[in-house]
Amino acid sequence: MSVKTLESTSLTGKGNMPGQIAQAGKSVLVISHAHPDFSKGGGEIAAYNCFLNYPKLKQVSKAWFLARVEPVHASIGKIYKRRENEFVWEQSMLDWHTLVCIDRNSVLTRFRNLLETLRPDVIHAHHFAHLGLEFIEIARQLLPDVIIVFTLHEFIALCENDGQMIKTSGSLCYESTPEDCQRCFPSRSAMDFWARRHYVQSYFSEVDHFIAPSSFLRDRFVSWGIDAERIHVIENGQDDGSKVPPRSLENGETRNRFGYFGQINQYKGILPVLEALDSMTPSELRTVALEVHGANLNKQPEEFKEKIKTLSEPLIRVGALKWIGPYNRSELREKMGQVDWVLVPSIWWENSPMVIQEAFLCGRPVICSGIGGMAEKVQPDVNGYHVPVGSAFAWKKTLLEKARYNDEWDRLHRQIKTPASHEESLLKHAELFFRNPL
Repeated sequence: MSVKTLESTSLTGKGNMPGQIAQAGKSVLVISHAHPDFSKGGGEIAAYNCFLNYPKLKQVSKAWFLARVEPVHASIGKIYKRRENEFVWEQSMLDWHTLVCIDRNSVLTRFRNLLETLRPDVIHAHHFAHLGLEFIEIARQLLPDVIIVFTLHEFIALCENDGQMIKTSGSLCYESTPEDCQRCFPSRSAMDFWARRHYVQSYFSEVDHFIAPSSFLRDRFVSWGIDAERIHVIENGQDDGSKVPPRSLENGETRNRFGYFGQINQYKGILPVLEALDSMTPSELRTVALEVHGANLNKQPEEFKEKIKTLSEPLIRVGALKWIGPYNRSELREKMGQVDWVLVPSIWWENSPMVIQEAFLCGRPVICSGIGGMAEKVQPDVNGYHVPVGSAFAWKKTLLEKARYNDEWDRLHRQIKTPASHEESLLKHAELFFRNPL
């Protein structure tokens, strides 16, 4: 069995057309680039939630979860059972340009053996990062009638700069073209990036349906070359639950507590927010409070970590900042209940940050960068506000202004709509898999 190369690609689709599955009681294999037991990113959490909730649909009889985990040298490529219906695959990426995994033989052997054993009716993949692209073709060759669904979470297929569509100069990238990519990576030619695009598209041709959790992401991939009718916008589902009551205010206190929740890295925009606080006068700092609930700072470049430390320590000393660190998902509602506003200051486009939907579920208005999927989810003066991306000056002005709110905050709190539940989201997925609409 062979896999594609950059030099030999086919752009002909082999997948099933919508509506080829007629019977109920089908099985679904969910594939993720990480397991939330070890990594708390939005993509892996969304994938795991799909696995947990698919069996709640009457159309699904069985669901399995296959997640990539960081390999130990002696066991690269192994697939083993973690718990009931859950498997982990020790795999990693060999080359981010060709998107080839480090152990290609395990795709042809261990992954193939797993598919032969499970024989799912639907494969719902949430990523190819660290897994490579080859597993898509192997699944199609072994199970020609399987429905392959792929949820897009960012832009690695379009952008070699960590999939962020940020130029290496630091500016936002508005379109993926071979010429622009070559300017960011001058060691490669424009033809290299042309070949990469068609190489990825050849694997994507095996996919029946793409899911985009935002219209913004969908439009970017349509412009890149995926047929519009193959990409469906479906928001990631959330846990059931009601809004968390507003925190109690005492002694003339205002809605001045801001919270950051999620990954800590150079793209998530925490630096402009800290710079905004750093630029405030002592009297201004006494009017605001920021809590940072974030993970993976220890995995970031030393220069970035040093900037965080330099900005944070004085703010912590004066009480304007609490650096709380990672949290368990079971703690999220309690922690969001202790703040008034949730900040999403990312400096890249973002697709559909799960924290926005989590904040809305808790009834917390969101203040976000006014670009990409963030701007699509947050409606100014309805459920939150936008801030110009990456501007410490704008963040300072916004934080000081919103910290004075009370009645305005109450209005936003009332206007926030409960996001779709996991089951509601997956029912929309199932409409793609089954002949009869639900």
